Amino acid sequence: VNPFFLYCAIKNTLYKLEAVTSLTKFNHTLFLLLKKEQHKVRSYIMGEVMDRGTDACKNHFAECKVMNIRQTRRGWLQELLLGCEAKTEFKYFTGKNQTAHSLEDSNDCDRFWFPQCYNWKMVVKEANTDVEIISVHRPKSLCVMACKDCTPQEAIVTSNGEEMGRVKEEYFYCVESFIITDAKGDPKYRVHPPTCVRGMCVNYFTEGCICGRGMCKIPFWIFDINQENTDGGDAVHIGKILKKPKSLMTEAFTEANAFEATFPNDADIAAKATLIGASVYINSVFFEEEGDGS
Repeated sequence: VNPFFLYCAIKNTLYKLEAVTSLTKFNHTLFLLLKKEQHKVRSYIMGEVMDRGTDACKNHFAECKVMNIRQTRRGWLQELLLGCEAKTEFKYFTGKNQTAHSLEDSNDCDRFWFPQCYNWKMVVKEANTDVEIISVHRPKSLCVMACKDCTPQEAIVTSNGEEMGRVKEEYFYCVESFIITDAKGDPKYRVHPPTCVRGMCVNYFTEGCICGRGMCKIPFWIFDINQENTDGGDAVHIGKILKKPKSLMTEAFTEANAFEATFPNDADIAAKATLIGASVYINSVFFEEEGDGS
């Protein structure tokens, strides 16, 4: 029996019993027993969701608060001379220690003709063992664009074949916005750059001075899904994905980007895994080929 369906059936029965104004002794006993069973089933379901992912995924994300992601220069000469997008490769760091690496799996023709919306998959592997931590898959879809109410882009994050969460393009007018969902499909966070002019423009001043290397800082703030006001440079955010500046030569002649993901305090292992997937996805949407920074 599917535990979720069993939980719903018990919940529905409890509602019906609560609607009875005068419970008999038998009904009252049944009510208490069902309440106890409901708690057991709910604990089982939550435990099943919390236990998703490989051991490597749990080990690396359990205590992690900030993770740095650095794109390597792999294929930069191909991109510079031929204009053909190369496969993206990343290294992942906790503090100064490299903990993981990943290489994009995609079709050459797709990367050439559809640089901002081609189908790709990336397996993030443990640095020393090559054991899977998470996998990120973006199916081919229409490019991210304003006022699009069909075929939204998304990235699916899994670990050990089990879904951890998704990154979904949200309907927007001016500034791109994404929803982070959990394994059950429930919205958990909203992600978009800080804004100004009543949410119509991206505010590039929130990370300090825009002169020199600071000009390359591009933040994507993480908001609780229930927060109503997320517009403005002073909006309360609980985490962020920050595109960090690199050297002038690197910024000018390669697409070797660097990101720093700061997780919300309430983020569990699955949420952290999904936000790392969101960082990789954001790079592919905004900082590759014609999508560079636009």
